Amino acid sequence: MIVALITIAVILILYGVVSRPLGARGITSAMVFTAAGVAVGTSALNLVNIHLESIAAQRFCELALVFLLFADATRIDLAGLRRHLAWPRRLLLIGLPLTLFAAFGTGLLVLPGIALTGAFVLSTMVCPTDAALGQRVVSDQAVPARVRQALDVESGLNDGLCVPFFLVAVDLSLARLSTGVTAAVIRNMAEQIGWGLVAGVGTGALAGLLLRAADDRGWIEGQWRQILPLSAALLSYLVALRLGGSGFIAAFTGGMTFGYFSRRHDLRVTTLSEDVGGVLAGATWVGFGALAVGVLLPHVTWQTVVFAVLSLTLVRMVPVAIALLGTGTRLETVAFMGWFGPRGLASIVFALIALDEGVPDRQTLLATVMMTILLSVFLHGLSSAPLVAAYSHWYAGHVAKQPSAAEAKSTAMSRLRRHPAPE
Repeated sequence: MIVALITIAVILILYGVVSRPLGARGITSAMVFTAAGVAVGTSALNLVNIHLESIAAQRFCELALVFLLFADATRIDLAGLRRHLAWPRRLLLIGLPLTLFAAFGTGLLVLPGIALTGAFVLSTMVCPTDAALGQRVVSDQAVPARVRQALDVESGLNDGLCVPFFLVAVDLSLARLSTGVTAAVIRNMAEQIGWGLVAGVGTGALAGLLLRAADDRGWIEGQWRQILPLSAALLSYLVALRLGGSGFIAAFTGGMTFGYFSRRHDLRVTTLSEDVGGVLAGATWVGFGALAVGVLLPHVTWQTVVFAVLSLTLVRMVPVAIALLGTGTRLETVAFMGWFGPRGLASIVFALIALDEGVPDRQTLLATVMMTILLSVFLHGLSSAPLVAAYSHWYAGHVAKQPSAAEAKSTAMSRLRRHPAPE
């Protein structure tokens, strides 16, 4: 364990000193950390040895996602967002269920011998998106605010919305579901979403009000403006777990509520949460790369590759296109939003839970999910800079001819996480 931690720390330091020139060339941190993990996880080096069944590894990944979700959500103008939910609502209520069905059908068609329940588990694991892998897309102001907002809010909430379906799928695969599927899904959704909202809204409101009142009176030392939100993110997650709700929903709604009540949305309160989440995410990607050596390669088949490619393209893009029907959205925007649905930390967490539960066909499921994430890390990372440039160029010409275009509609947008590195 000590050797693994030393190795991860060295990788983080080495990336840090060259992060700006790498970012300017479109090379993301996830790409670097995953590749480094592959290198140090080879049988020759074996410097990072992760135990898949470890609950600590699962919690570690979850916390990385929780801190990033909370920081992102804190920057959202909640009052303004309520008036501009048309696209995020369509992506979550129409696009997400269709993606689940499409992934389920694709799994049955492509993967030989997989059971119905196995395909259901797989579909729930590959549906959540991770905006952090396409950070440039949701932070570059050249991309229309409405597009950035829709992708940002979708990725923030779909992790938690997938949790009830994932838990039901796991129970079905283990034949321990005592009620009908519909009743189980409804019950799990009520518990995961309901308690997640209670934990997130309650914690976020309390912490936000306390920060605002104390800050207005000059009672808070500078560093505690950063520590308090970090603690609120952790608290919302832990309370949600204790109540039986989704920690992801709690983190995202907690961040939005915290920002609303504290009236603080900028880097003075979000930097630490984001940086801690980024460090944990970096370590997670190193571990993921190390796991890929021993878990993915021995079990990869052409079927797993085909499923991974389809899940990143048609399985995601067609539902997005259907969800945006009737909105006046141009094909270029539909394709752009459909492509940028990267799979990341949430899928890793779901895969670790499924493995720990001992679901049937777990080797096939794990290899397929890991192949999907691996392709996503590099394909979405490498394509973000050129596609953002191409799309923003098209958008500038399009809105000049049609100022009232659907993409140009004003919307509430979260503050930038970081300004993109200069080209």
